[in-house]
Amino acid sequence: MAGDRQGWLRCLLGGAVFVVCMAGTTLPTPLYPLYQEKFGFSELTVTVVYAVYAFGVIGVLLLAGNASDTIGRRPTLLWGLGFAAASAVCFLSADALGWLYAGRLLSGFSAGLFTGAATAYVMELAPPGGASRATLVATAANMGGLGCGPLLAGLLAQYAPAPLLLPFAVHLALVAVSAVVLLWLPETVEERQALTSVRPQRPALPAQVRAVFVPAAIASFVGFALFGVFTSVSPAFLARYLHVDNHAVSGLVVALAFFASTAGQLAAGHFGAARSLPLGCAVLFVGLLLLAGAMYAELLVLVVLSAVVGGTGQGLAFRAALSAVAAAAPPDRRAAVISALFVVAYTGISIPVIGVGLLADPLGLEGAGLVFIACMLLLVACAGVYLLRRMRPERH
Repeated sequence: MAGDRQGWLRCLLGGAVFVVCMAGTTLPTPLYPLYQEKFGFSELTVTVVYAVYAFGVIGVLLLAGNASDTIGRRPTLLWGLGFAAASAVCFLSADALGWLYAGRLLSGFSAGLFTGAATAYVMELAPPGGASRATLVATAANMGGLGCGPLLAGLLAQYAPAPLLLPFAVHLALVAVSAVVLLWLPETVEERQALTSVRPQRPALPAQVRAVFVPAAIASFVGFALFGVFTSVSPAFLARYLHVDNHAVSGLVVALAFFASTAGQLAAGHFGAARSLPLGCAVLFVGLLLLAGAMYAELLVLVVLSAVVGGTGQGLAFRAALSAVAAAAPPDRRAAVISALFVVAYTGISIPVIGVGLLADPLGLEGAGLVFIACMLLLVACAGVYLLRRMRPERH
């Protein structure tokens, strides 16, 4: 019993470190209108600054997706915290647009190292028999951390001095505390190799993973695409069309999507992975329709509902996808396989975001958003049909 308590304490502390890292990646979200005012850049630039982060994540996942399997979980996560600290320093020093690109790229490096490694680490820190709950801790830490970032930054920007400095100073302090916690936690990889053993790998999956990876990847792409566009442009939409200039409100609306994702992940445990994947796609479809209605009618209540419903659908699908992929992967390839899933997910975060930015100038932010929603509705519908057909043989 005492061993179980210690195992869950370690698991939760690992999750807390995960939260701190991921919060840093969304910290600038409610601050983009302030940066636009300070540096005078367009919506396209906002989306490119946001997408630079995703490119950093994908680059690390492709070049070092197996790093924690090779050198160990703790060294990999310490490198991730180092990149998070460097990102915060860039934003604290920002007196030109280039600092924002550098900060977002370093933040992407941090998230790229954390996504696969921290997920595997949290699951491995849990006591025997706790795999299901540990998966929830890992996915909730990921999405909960992403939600804490805009909420923290929005509150500090609205009600505290130095709105473009204080959020990053606070995060830098949290990163330092997280490093101390990480040094206390044990290593879970028994046979470690030198850093020079880490080699870039082509996206490849063990044969036993491929059957579950395709539907998991489809669901992840759609959910992350919705989050990417919602996170990058919703503060500007709220300010320009709904006249919501309160940074705390903007941060809260974005945070609701990520917190709803955590609730969806909790619900996925009751439905099971096989049902949660198509159900998540169906709920995502409704969330996209609500977002389209919000843009057409310019109603704040519909924006909030789209965040909650869309986030719930993403959470349902994402936890089911991660559980299925992690369970099918062999232990020595688990972090690399999870990283491959995140490559697909962060492709969804980057490409649609830039597409919206490119269309925002000729069509306006509303028009660009509606084009994006139409594309995602089609993709979600196709994904749902594919998943239902994929499930059908399993019922016999």
